[in-house]
Amino acid sequence: MAPDTKPAVRFRHFEGPLDLLFHLIEKNDIDIYDIPIASITEQYLDYLAGMKKLDMEIASDFLVMGATLVHIKSKMMLPGSKISGSEEEGEDPREELVISLMRYKRCRVFASELRQRRDKYEGMRTRPASTAKDLGIEITLPPQEFVPDCFDKAIEDINARNKVRFADISSKITNILQRDKLSIKERIKSLADTIRRKGKILFSELFKGKNNTDMDRIVSFLAVLELVRSNTAKATQKKNFGDILLEEKKD
Repeated sequence: MAPDTKPAVRFRHFEGPLDLLFHLIEKNDIDIYDIPIASITEQYLDYLAGMKKLDMEIASDFLVMGATLVHIKSKMMLPGSKISGSEEEGEDPREELVISLMRYKRCRVFASELRQRRDKYEGMRTRPASTAKDLGIEITLPPQEFVPDCFDKAIEDINARNKVRFADISSKITNILQRDKLSIKERIKSLADTIRRKGKILFSELFKGKNNTDMDRIVSFLAVLELVRSNTAKATQKKNFGDILLEEKKD
């Protein structure tokens, strides 16, 4: 028979059976949702056996967990509980064990965060906020008297500032209104009179002698559209982007 070649097991203190079981899962890099129960049970029982050899005291909960693992292993060997591929036949006997391990893992994470907070804030001391009265400091304010002249002066300063600000806004609004003062209604009447007087006119001639602004072009174009729509004038364009000929529509 071949000699026992198992490496010597180094034992450390575990806080409970779940702590030991979780250690074995992490050590073997095992998926907690798919525990190879036979292998884990064997390692767990080997650990308990080693503790007995070293005359270590084994708590009853460690033995209960060992019996639970053996029970799960035996249930896994039954045909109705085997798991083949991704299809599961019957209940997975490892389900309760996985739930217990997940709860234990969550508690370990919380405990680790609490330990870090304790190490970080252990030496800190807080002091509640204190008022000047609590500290024995007396604050004496000079008496405040209502002076009508000072009040009137403050009102005048505020009115002067507002007057300058509102005057600046008014000038901007006036400038905007002057730029947009072009009336489509007046331009329609002006174009209709011009076409009636001349009989026909090119659209480009409407801007001779004017500032030729974008707004003037837009208003004139809208006026032409309105004249055509109302059958007051007829617009003809022989080619794309060519000049538009406006004629009086006598019928």
